Amino acid sequence: MKISELKSPVSSLSGVGPAASAQFAKLNVFTIADLLQFYPRTYEDRRNKNPIASFQRGDVHTIAQVISHEWFGYGKMKSLKIIISDNTASAALIAFNRAFLEKSLPVGSIICVSGEFSVKYGQIQSTVFDVTKLSENDCLENFENTPLPDSAILPIYPLTQGLNQKNVRKAVSAAISQYLRGIENEIPQEFIEKRNLLSKTQAITLIHKPQSMEDVQNARKSLIYEELFNFQLTIAKRALKHKGFLPAINIDSQTEDSHPDANQIPQIDSPQETSRFIELLSPKQKELFQRLPFPLTSDQRKVLTQMNNDIDRGYKDRCSILNGTSLQNKSAFTMARLLQGDVGSGKTLVAFFACLRIIDWKGQCAFMAPTEILARQHAENAAHLLEPLGVRIAFLSANVKAGGRTQLLKALKAGEIDIVIGTHALFSKQVIYNDLQLAIIDEQHRFGVLQRQAIIEKGRKTEVLATTVEQDGQQSQNLTPITFEPHVLMMSATPIPQTLALTVFGDLDVSVIKTMPKGRLPVQTYLVKEGNEINAYMAVKKELELGHQAYFIYPAIENSTGNQELKSAQETFEVLSKKYFSPFNCALIHSKIDEEQQVKILKDFKNGRIQLLAATTVVEVGVDVPNATCIVIEQADHFGLAQLHQLRGRVGRGSLQSFCFLIYSSKITQTGIERMKVLRQNNDGFVIASEDLKLRGPGEITGTAQAGNLTLGIADFVRDHDLLVQARYDAFGFMQQKP
Repeated sequence: MKISELKSPVSSLSGVGPAASAQFAKLNVFTIADLLQFYPRTYEDRRNKNPIASFQRGDVHTIAQVISHEWFGYGKMKSLKIIISDNTASAALIAFNRAFLEKSLPVGSIICVSGEFSVKYGQIQSTVFDVTKLSENDCLENFENTPLPDSAILPIYPLTQGLNQKNVRKAVSAAISQYLRGIENEIPQEFIEKRNLLSKTQAITLIHKPQSMEDVQNARKSLIYEELFNFQLTIAKRALKHKGFLPAINIDSQTEDSHPDANQIPQIDSPQETSRFIELLSPKQKELFQRLPFPLTSDQRKVLTQMNNDIDRGYKDRCSILNGTSLQNKSAFTMARLLQGDVGSGKTLVAFFACLRIIDWKGQCAFMAPTEILARQHAENAAHLLEPLGVRIAFLSANVKAGGRTQLLKALKAGEIDIVIGTHALFSKQVIYNDLQLAIIDEQHRFGVLQRQAIIEKGRKTEVLATTVEQDGQQSQNLTPITFEPHVLMMSATPIPQTLALTVFGDLDVSVIKTMPKGRLPVQTYLVKEGNEINAYMAVKKELELGHQAYFIYPAIENSTGNQELKSAQETFEVLSKKYFSPFNCALIHSKIDEEQQVKILKDFKNGRIQLLAATTVVEVGVDVPNATCIVIEQADHFGLAQLHQLRGRVGRGSLQSFCFLIYSSKITQTGIERMKVLRQNNDGFVIASEDLKLRGPGEITGTAQAGNLTLGIADFVRDHDLLVQARYDAFGFMQQKP
């Protein structure tokens, strides 16, 4: 039996009544399985005696005598103070809401006491302590050689009001005694032996009732590995389902080949390889390649080759199935790829090339962005680059008027639109595609799991194929349902460290664009303490006088909360435009401004009619103005590291030297200081993402915290990286061995 099958309620345990059950429920502990997997958050080692006089070296654990009782406070606030001594020092036990201890621990009692002590009001004292009465009236010297009754390593559990450590320990101990025998291992025995792990019953027993701290480490390692192994096994099954193969993982270098022909994809740098690259492009891809006024970077070409291989494989599978020549699989191969690239690395252009491949195979593409501003920019760029090739492009958002929307949806259903670009509207109920073969999700971390799945669902369709089968001289027809799904390309300008790429997106092929277009200069970043902003303002003024443009970014639109420390865009814009930059054309943009007005402001900024743009994070993505050379981020310590890097990416998008000024508060935290240093010293988004992972954690970086992708029990992707790599290697190897 697996531990998850222990469905009996915790109330089935002796001593756990309705009240305790309700309290356990607040901790999401409902069943025996929940209780056994309710792991301690830490441990208290009470194996050694530590007298009161040595309280500064750690928790006190000693035998003492009650010297006297005192009371302090008045009325309902009246509280008991128990004075104790262990012959090394005296101390006070502050018994808030525990007046009953006056009778249960009378003066003269010999007690065993454990707890954290400190000096307050000139006295050694403790407010959180455990106490056990050993004798009602005796001489302390008689207990000098007495073993402490609670001499053990005690688990410390998360608690809620009404539960204490003794209650939880007693319940867990009862569950182990009554239910744990016969629980089976949940990973193959070969990996338990290979990785020197404990059995499931041993691990559960020792994590709750360890005899040594080594027991704790071994139990944790075993349970963490098991959790990560099963997580990676799920990833492997999903990868096998949509790819038809598993990547070959090298545990030493922690890299993997995500395509069976990955080693055959050359570095496309030589003239011969470039010529070969062009030959393998589809007709429309060749047209676009020849029209570009600049060369693709080597990384762009490598990623495009990978995607072309995936798309072609999917098309051939589809044709074989529809022609009846291959019905072994009930679905065709589909690309599932995450494309990572720093701000301005050219991901969108590569995505357009992928669309052209699909269009040459007579399919449709949907390109989804999280904001209307970004979606409009993609649509404008697509119109500029692709419409001259005969590609039919449409833009769809919630703001498209009813008349135009009806015509657009009709054309989309009829197959008269090749690429539709838009926001969440692309997967709304009324939208029907003729043959959606590629779904592109930009800034994927801004979409939830269900939203990503909704756009994929729009392209999923099932066809029933009739095949003739002959058996015993008789012919009969079999009807076989075949499901086709669209290729999926998810893009992120927030690079994801390898640790997370192996977990959250572990069933995807991961492509990376690291090389930047030629002629780009690294953005120079300066840290400016609040109060010295004038220095940054003067530097910006010089750039504006040279005919360049600038952004000013603020953490809030308006000061609606009454927090005087938080600068708002509306209030500060008045000062900027009238006091410091009055000779220049300034504008303000934020999410409360009408959508059409936002589009007009950004268009005017792009065309140079506006020189200074004050904004909130509404411009974090989707604004590409090569003439903008300065960005000032006010109260930069209020932003996350990845967000600051994205905002900095609004400048440095051309050949001009660009500058970023991070203005930070005098009350900046230590974490804030570390963020500023990382950004000051690095322009590489992958380095910044790794540092961000250390400072924050996986949920925030990938945008999956709300989506529930990272729900683990005892494991942690960052802390347990080494075990994660081992578990992935073992799980994928195990799946490859299976027939």
